Amino acid sequence: MIFFSINLNPQSMLHCLHNGVSACSPAGMSCCPQVMMSFIIVLIMFALQVSMIRYVALWFTFKKAGEPGWAAIIPVYNILIAVKIAGKPWWYILLLLIPIVNIIVGIMILHGISKGFGKGGWYTVGLIFFRVIFLAILGFGPAVYTGSKEKFQG
Repeated sequence: MIFFSINLNPQSMLHCLHNGVSACSPAGMSCCPQVMMSFIIVLIMFALQVSMIRYVALWFTFKKAGEPGWAAIIPVYNILIAVKIAGKPWWYILLLLIPIVNIIVGIMILHGISKGFGKGGWYTVGLIFFRVIFLAILGFGPAVYTGSKEKFQG
């Protein structure tokens, strides 16, 4: 049985990072917890920053479409507003609860948002794969909402 020793000494952690994990102890496991914890903390910080950028970009996108910006931070309500901005009926949110169908409906909603801001199909592809970046372009860029919300009725 192998026991991991957790040494929170900064010098030993620098030694691990500089010489590699295998140089830390005969078993090579003494520094693993510190390195993994550091990696996890950095990953969490990165995810929080991306989430903040996403919500701010969504806030400005909603404001451009004539909806309240604060709706971007309310978990289910923001999807309902996105459906409205996309010009789709309100019951599309129910279709998002069905597995496999939700992928297709999600793409349709993103395409409706793209069309509402005067963008094409390639912009929808950008929203699918790089949503944070393309939402920021919509929210902070010169795009103007020209779509219709008549089908929503809710």
